[in-house]
Amino acid sequence: MDTLFLRPILLAISCSAMFSLPAYAQIQAQVQGAEPAASQSHAELKKVAANFLQQMASNQPGEVKINVNEADSRLNLAACQDMTAFLPPGSKPWGKISVGIRCNAPKTWQIYLQAQVQVTSDYYVAAKSLQIGQVLSLDDLSKVRGEVSSLPAGVIMSPEQAIGKSLSMSLASGSLLRMDILKSPSVVQQGQTVRIVSQGPGFQVATEGQSLSNSADGQTAKARTNSGQTVSGIARAGGIIEINY
Repeated sequence: MDTLFLRPILLAISCSAMFSLPAYAQIQAQVQGAEPAASQSHAELKKVAANFLQQMASNQPGEVKINVNEADSRLNLAACQDMTAFLPPGSKPWGKISVGIRCNAPKTWQIYLQAQVQVTSDYYVAAKSLQIGQVLSLDDLSKVRGEVSSLPAGVIMSPEQAIGKSLSMSLASGSLLRMDILKSPSVVQQGQTVRIVSQGPGFQVATEGQSLSNSADGQTAKARTNSGQTVSGIARAGGIIEINY
């Protein structure tokens, strides 16, 4: 048969075989149960982050509102069976934050989602002008309500945190009260005669001495015993310095 006559027929057969191979491979994959790798649902990522933040905020007083941003639509992660949410070290659990999500199995990956956690609660400000060194009473405090997530850390959220403590700086009326500007009252005064209690397993010995510092309850205090020895211990109410062994 003429070669020129056979060429179109051979070309058609070859093309037919080439186009049938992918279809055949697809059928074989279906028969053998092979499926494309599953992708991680973005909705589930958002849910994991939101649940984690809700749990973190459960210890905060007041009303909590949580909004987690969507993951980048271009993100394509392998489906995860074991996810863990976390906050980066040093992060506070409110305000504008990043939430980490780590996949532990079957494949490992890690991403971050942006979120906004708003906490509305009562907090306290100065009810009037207050002077440095002033010991606070309930009359010095004024309760206001607002979003504490935008306030500095250590804001006073209950009167017990401030009453009986002194100010390390003067405050104008309406100024925010914070833990870092309050000092606990001294239970041991410099020059005061104190009772030094040394104690350990099965023994307790007490002697007198003279305090060398002003110390609040629970702070380290130094004293000089009647024999002239300088010792360090924990200041306690009633002019006592505890030394534990």
